[in-house]
Amino acid sequence: MAMIEFVRNYSDHSTDRGYQFEFRCDHCSSGYMSSYKPSALGAAGSILEAASSIFGGFLGGARDSAYDIQRAIGGKAHDSALQEAVAEVKQKFSRCQRCGKWVCNEICWNTRAQQCTGCTPKYEQEIISQRTQAQLRASQQQLEDKAATTDYVSGIDVRPDVQIEFNHGNAEIEGHDVRQLPASANPATAAAAAVCAACKAPLTGGKFCGECGAPVARACPSCGTSASATAKFCNDCGTKL
Repeated sequence: MAMIEFVRNYSDHSTDRGYQFEFRCDHCSSGYMSSYKPSALGAAGSILEAASSIFGGFLGGARDSAYDIQRAIGGKAHDSALQEAVAEVKQKFSRCQRCGKWVCNEICWNTRAQQCTGCTPKYEQEIISQRTQAQLRASQQQLEDKAATTDYVSGIDVRPDVQIEFNHGNAEIEGHDVRQLPASANPATAAAAAVCAACKAPLTGGKFCGECGAPVARACPSCGTSASATAKFCNDCGTKL
């Protein structure tokens, strides 16, 4: 029998009843199944097996002999069936002269270039893929440019005596997500600020300094901005004092 030249990726689904093969593309692994070809000896074995069950066991020897005959010549019958299956399915494939792969005509064969798409991608599909990748890169760059021109810190007081509190765990630093706390909310800064602004004497509470009588400055409970002792509203955020 002549040598069979075809894909290396194939599966043999043959049984003692008949022959069938599946051939797969070397590039995408898509498969095509050949038509099922019954085995004449397999059919004869089935008839003898049925007759043996009806008439007892005297035909069992004949059945076993048929099975042995099938095994003995199965190699030639199998090769013949494989050759027919190749002839049937081969029209679904083309062989690339550049890399030697057998690829499916439907997806992995570039008809214009007469090569597989692994060696020469289809122009239209390659353009679509490159366009999509370019759009993704441009979108990322535009997002970075837009983020770079957005003000995220204009509402944050950077004075050392003001503590920043986020409303929730990994919040974005935006005006509605950040609020300023007065110095009194931070024990360390509160201790440093508990002195009279006029005479630097320690403050013990009240609206006036117990040492020099100067009015004690207050901090807005909302934004932390310092306010005079007589102010009724915060000059920065308008909160009532």
